[in-house]
Amino acid sequence: ERERERERERERERERERERERERERERERERERERERERERERERERERIK
Repeated sequence: ERERERERERERERERERERERERERERERERERERERERERERERERERIK
């Protein structure tokens, strides 16, 4: 009985670990998104400079 209890405990632990992993993944995704956004911004900046 206690053995199964510890087993479920380890299972929940792995579950929380996967959850944190997905969270970090979404964080990196948002980071890349902001990076692309800044890149497009610089692109538009160069475009306006050229037009002048």
